[in-house]
Amino acid sequence: MIVHIDCNSFFVSCERAFRPDLRHKPVVVLSNNDGCVCSMSTEAKLLGIKRGDPYFKFKELARTQNITCFSGNHKLYNDMSSRVMDTLRSIATNVEVYSVDDAFIKTDTSISLVEYGNFIKKKIWQDTCIPVSVGIAETKTLSKIASHFAKRYKAYNGVAVIDTTEKAKKAMSLLPIENIWGIGRKLTIRLRQLGIKTALQFAEMPQTMIHQILNITGERTWRELNGERCIPYEREATGKQSITASRSFAKDIYDIEYLSEAISVFAAIVSRRLRRQHGKCTELYVFLETNRFHNDTPYMCKTERTSFEEATSDTLEITSAANNALKRIYKNGIGFKRAGIVVTNIVTGNTWQMGLFTDELKRKRSICLMETIDKINAMNHATELIHVAAVTNRGVDRYVRNENKSRLYTTDINDIITVKAT
Repeated sequence: MIVHIDCNSFFVSCERAFRPDLRHKPVVVLSNNDGCVCSMSTEAKLLGIKRGDPYFKFKELARTQNITCFSGNHKLYNDMSSRVMDTLRSIATNVEVYSVDDAFIKTDTSISLVEYGNFIKKKIWQDTCIPVSVGIAETKTLSKIASHFAKRYKAYNGVAVIDTTEKAKKAMSLLPIENIWGIGRKLTIRLRQLGIKTALQFAEMPQTMIHQILNITGERTWRELNGERCIPYEREATGKQSITASRSFAKDIYDIEYLSEAISVFAAIVSRRLRRQHGKCTELYVFLETNRFHNDTPYMCKTERTSFEEATSDTLEITSAANNALKRIYKNGIGFKRAGIVVTNIVTGNTWQMGLFTDELKRKRSICLMETIDKINAMNHATELIHVAAVTNRGVDRYVRNENKSRLYTTDINDIITVKAT
């Protein structure tokens, strides 16, 4: 059987883990620059707060209804996610981490499935104080449906099992087509035009029609709903084909020095992510955007492409290339609202091609330097100890609005909770 573990309102739960006084109270977590809602508690939903709602529109409601609003604290959330996944790995050896707040486990446990789900739920709560919903079924897609119901219906007590055809049909008959994992917005519209409104109606479509209107991904979803395992189980996350690091600023940035500082931070981020997946890139894009909501100035998005003669993950090389690209697209007197870097054409392992005139000694020194920097920085999760171009993440953060950011409870010694005995 496949077990799906889904953290409930994950960002909110991370904040509540260190603020137990906020349990059973309305809480929301805001996106970049405190722009809009990206996570909310059940209590906040009951007050009409929806994902994506702009903060300025419900700011007065938050004041009158005592809604606690947090700026996004993604270092905390990523660390808490790692702790949840480590707990799962202590339970099972075949854990597939799907995202920051959910994962899959393959199990052939001899105890009852409900008992096993409750054990997982209680163990994660004991280790991290993060509430989870557990769904168990024959396929990944059905286990996602099971966890969906486990989260929304209290009678399941956080654990739902779909282990018979009758249970699967009942669950699918209650699930709207747009809530199926793998069914996007465009496909939802097309299926509704055909009169398909529920997961069960979709699962009961004839295979000939499936072949006519769906691609291979859609057909896999259809097969999974019918109990056939089609979506591969991946214990190791597959490497990304492109990696992006970007940020919107609280105010327009006119100075190229400030933009260069931000671009250098982004270069360090994408380089580190490349090395984590044992990859190297051969292409890099730097982009700058103005504020599309300014009526007095035209919207502008400028992009500059750079190619490397030899695939690289060297932070120094990527930073230098990115800043050269920035100089080519920067326009004096124009305020930019957003900047970022995208690296593409990523090769992994030993599949990359060395150049004809590659300096082998220089290449080995580069690899050794990057490995050393990564090891030193890994010793301090909260704030990196070694930086490129003498910049830190604060070089970007000072231009970002995060007035309600919580502390780094788990990664910064200065933010550890203090307990006072009375």
